[in-house]
Amino acid sequence: MNLPVEKGFDHTFDLLTEGYRFMQKRFDSSDTKVFETRLLGKKMICMVGRDAVELFYDPARFQRSRAVPKRVQKTLFGENGVQTMDGAAHHARKALFLSLMTEDRISFLHTLTLEQWRVRAQKWTTGQPVILFDEAEEVLCKVACLWAGVPLRESEVAKRAYDLGAMIDALGGVGPRYREGRNARIRTEDWIQSLIEEYRQGTIPHTGSALEAMATHRDENGNLLDSHMAAVELINVIRPIVAVARFVVFGMLALYQFPEEKIKLNHHGEHYMENFVQEVRRYYPFAPFLGAMAKTDFDWKGVQFKKGDTVLIDLYGTNHDPESWTAPDQFRPERFDEETVDMYNFVPQGGGNPATGHRCPGEDVTVTIMKASLSFFVNELDYEVLQGQDLSINMTRLPTLPASRMVIRKN
Repeated sequence: MNLPVEKGFDHTFDLLTEGYRFMQKRFDSSDTKVFETRLLGKKMICMVGRDAVELFYDPARFQRSRAVPKRVQKTLFGENGVQTMDGAAHHARKALFLSLMTEDRISFLHTLTLEQWRVRAQKWTTGQPVILFDEAEEVLCKVACLWAGVPLRESEVAKRAYDLGAMIDALGGVGPRYREGRNARIRTEDWIQSLIEEYRQGTIPHTGSALEAMATHRDENGNLLDSHMAAVELINVIRPIVAVARFVVFGMLALYQFPEEKIKLNHHGEHYMENFVQEVRRYYPFAPFLGAMAKTDFDWKGVQFKKGDTVLIDLYGTNHDPESWTAPDQFRPERFDEETVDMYNFVPQGGGNPATGHRCPGEDVTVTIMKASLSFFVNELDYEVLQGQDLSINMTRLPTLPASRMVIRKN
């Protein structure tokens, strides 16, 4: 096939102003699932769909090294973290993260999440508005630090949650929004690096925590990570937990937009909650896309890839691809019992094999936190959604949320 090439010198501005719809508009206009454009001054090949995801996660074809822009590393991921690694180095670092995801630790995370929502809700005044997203970021900051063994005073929670949230929010930001995320990254790395050094000096006790795991981890060559790199990776445990605040808000939005779902959750139990959470992750916008770099020249379905080509995979588009999903723009948790779902067509946080590839190792963490949080609101809290607020989702903003950040009040 002839690869459609978008005309124009650079389309970064279009991406920033069109957001999650940027790629889909071009897929639709060219009636294709792959096209070439230019972003950040570089040639980019954009792809969508299950087959494209399977190709994207082929380690013989693509690498992550040098594929993640520095502006993203300096805010969201941290420089030279696990997301930028390949081969033996990636396997060793990925194993470190997977070692934290034991059944007992995931169960502990569920318990912590419920406990922290209960504590937080006790502080809410009956009848007074509560901005749920702001509350969720602080609750999950506490959860993340307790689960990771990171000391955090109550007086620090709001500040640390703000910084972790600013790093996430800088993903599609320019100007002040990007600079705030960059400054938040610097502050957070300084804080976590000091804790790594304190642990190594013996002033923080050995607890079997993520803090201990990062502070004592040795790379594929047997070398202890330097304290800054250990801090980057510990933040890669904490920050994604805070990011789940967005999924929690989207889950609450789903309960409001589709009120029959709350009745189903009350009647169908744990299995339906699992399906509901997964459908929230599929249906609502979270991560927009991911990038990789071609390791070699190759042909795929008539498209010529050259060594060094940067490829972007459309995650949101793949989760709404009609070739993989029946009525993809409908919210239907039952689809997870009825349709074929695998690691290449369901990609809310990336795709591929979580054990050996680059798929996010923390998906069980995300699902556990969402299930605990939503079960609290469904089963334990009498609340209502404030009327008159703007619950529209701005699809041009990366990352996005309901405009009002979801306002509720306790009855």
